[in-house]
Amino acid sequence: MTSVCESSIGSADLLPGGGTPPCSPPLPGYMSRSPATVRTQHAADQNINMAAQRVIVYGGRGALGSKCVQHFKTKGWWVACIDMAPNEEANENVIVKMSESFTEQAGQVTADVASLLGEQKVDAILCVAGGWAGGSCGSKDLYKNTDLMWKQSVWTSTISSRLATLHLKEGGLLTLAGAKAALSGTGGMVGYGMAKAAVHQLTQSLAAKNSGMPSGAVAVAILPVTLDTPMNRKFMPDADFSSWTTLDYIAELFFSWATGMSRPASGSLMQLLTSGGETQAVPTQ
Repeated sequence: MTSVCESSIGSADLLPGGGTPPCSPPLPGYMSRSPATVRTQHAADQNINMAAQRVIVYGGRGALGSKCVQHFKTKGWWVACIDMAPNEEANENVIVKMSESFTEQAGQVTADVASLLGEQKVDAILCVAGGWAGGSCGSKDLYKNTDLMWKQSVWTSTISSRLATLHLKEGGLLTLAGAKAALSGTGGMVGYGMAKAAVHQLTQSLAAKNSGMPSGAVAVAILPVTLDTPMNRKFMPDADFSSWTTLDYIAELFFSWATGMSRPASGSLMQLLTSGGETQAVPTQ
């Protein structure tokens, strides 16, 4: 039976060899402001006006997203999280509710973020939402898993891209979550491969003329293999952890790019290649 695994709507972990940890997937949904968010709106307005630098983390309750929220907060940034449950470390949260309609989800989150930011712009939008599902075209779960992968990777990346055109500063950063596996055929995980390949194409389209991106802003996708998360360690205890990419590395990489250090050209697909505990971000050729 085909397995599906996801971490909140947060960072997706590609397991080597088609391995799949058992877990129950949450449903995708549309976003709305939580009551707590509404009650603290005045304070949030003051915080966002005072903050020198601002970032939105889409999927900020997942393993990688939580690390990004934490990392940017320690650097003094104002951080907003979009996910199905709030991240208490974030300054503000946009909460995901269940929906099967892309237009509903996209319209709701776009309206919520506009309400949250007002006229303020953000320095970076980090989309680390996603999920993982295996299955070939011969799998009885093909349709279900392909639909799920599209919702978790393509919907979220598309919404993040729209938010970038509306709320990203000139010279700002948008990151999307691709996958190294999707650079070639993925016979045992067809839905996953198609969705991630679409994210790669979107990243390159955002770098093209007339994409709608702000002047000087860049869109970059990271293409990891396996992330070093507690879930992956639990279900693959005998794996070579030194070949897994740490969440700390990615969070620091994002911070460096957000502050203009060693930032790749817009449209870059950056493979995260880890060996012996050392990771390099290498652009695809």
